[in-house]
Amino acid sequence: MNKVLVVDDSITQRQLMSNVLEESGLTVLIATDGVEALQQIEATHPDIVVLDIIMPRMNGYEVCRKIKSDPGTQNLPVVICSSKTEDFDRYWGMKQGADAYLAKPFAVQELLVTVKELLAG
Repeated sequence: MNKVLVVDDSITQRQLMSNVLEESGLTVLIATDGVEALQQIEATHPDIVVLDIIMPRMNGYEVCRKIKSDPGTQNLPVVICSSKTEDFDRYWGMKQGADAYLAKPFAVQELLVTVKELLAG
């Protein structure tokens, strides 16, 4: 079963994403900020990361850059899911190595399709 790491400092957003992903048969792991996310990735080796941008301690752009610059995790798919909706935000997220960028509020189906497509490779 595929493991999805959901990284968001909002308990409401984490719960919403977790419920949707678990209902589709995925195992969900949780991190509340960027530092915790990197620790979780090292400890649990998820198959994909769904990542917020605006978080305490380390933002999502930094986390994405660290994931994509590490040879051990560079192929780990990253979906940025953020309330930052400007074209520049999307551009910058993809420039950091994100595989997809979803703007909040997102359609539940959009999240599922994006995650499933990236897991399928």
